[in-house]
Order: sequence, then C-alpha cells, then structure tokens
Amino acid sequence: MRNAEATRERILEAAMDEFSSFGIAGARVDRIAKNAGCNKNLIYVYFENKETLFTTVLDKHLTRVYEEIFFTPEDLAGYAIKVFDWAMTHPQIVRLMTWYSLEQKEDNLTERASVRDKKIKAIMDAQNDGLVGKTFTPGFLMTAVMALATAWTPTHPFGPSHDPVAVKIPRETREAIARAVSLISKGE
Repeated sequence: MRNAEATRERILEAAMDEFSSFGIAGARVDRIAKNAGCNKNLIYVYFENKETLFTTVLDKHLTRVYEEIFFTPEDLAGYAIKVFDWAMTHPQIVRLMTWYSLEQKEDNLTERASVRDKKIKAIMDAQNDGLVGKTFTPGFLMTAVMALATAWTPTHPFGPSHDPVAVKIPRETREAIARAVSLISKGE
C-alpha cells in the first residue's frame, strides 16, 4: 500500500510539472509516466483519464491555497498582500490555474465555488458590521482583490515576465496593491 501511495504522489508531482507547462490539451500522459517513473497504464488505473488527473492536481493545490492563506474580510488589503506574496512564490500553481481557466468549458470545482461563496458572505458580514464599505458589492470586492493581487504574476497577460526567476517586484508595487485594495474596500 505504501508503494502505491508513493507512486501516486510521483504521478501527481510529474503531472503538476506537465500541466503547468502545457495545460490539459498539450500535456502528454507518456511524459507524465516517464517523469514519474511508472507505467502509463498505471496513471489510468489511478485517475481514469487525463482530465481527472488534471482536476486532482488542481484540487490538491487549491486546497493548499485555502489552507495557507487565511482570509481576513475585515482587512482585505492585508489579504491581498498575502495572495500577492503567495502567487509570486508559487508561479507553477498560478500557471495551473490559468490553464484551467483557459481550457475548461465550465467550472466544476465545487470546493472552489464553496470557498468563494464563504468569502463573499464574510465580506457581506464585514460590510454589515461597518468594517468594510458598502460602495461595492461583496462579489465585486472579492474579484477586485484577486485581480489586483495576481496582476503581477508571470502568467497574467500584463505580468512582468514569463521567467519567475527574473521577476523582481519592487516593494512599492506591493504597497500600491495594499493602498488600492484599502481604498476600494473603504468605498471612497
């Protein structure tokens, strides 16, 4: 059993590299198997098909995002900085999410939708408690925070570079994101 778990993890790691580099359509199960050091058929035994493997990889890493970035509706500027820092240090996961957005016909990640709905509800509660301005809807605020926090990632169309090592974001950018989100969340 332990060997099966280790093999499954190697497949998921190889799949992460493959999918973040080539997306779902461009990824090749042969390369994943080779890089995982296993038989191609074993991937189908564990994951049924390439799409299920992709979704499994994405779910695994989105769960990490949800666990590692604590949501603070009363401090959306602070949350935006946490998302920014995380996105800048995890470009492979950002690329994976970008591929998902580009290639999926519908968003079938129920946990992602559930987490987003909880955040929107928390923003609404913070608005009702007077901690966040009511100029903008909770959904707009959540989208604005995420857009500002991830706009400088290498995969963003307006991002600084496709080479994460070459990306050097000045402290001023980080501070500007915090100021912008603070202004938007106050509703002024």
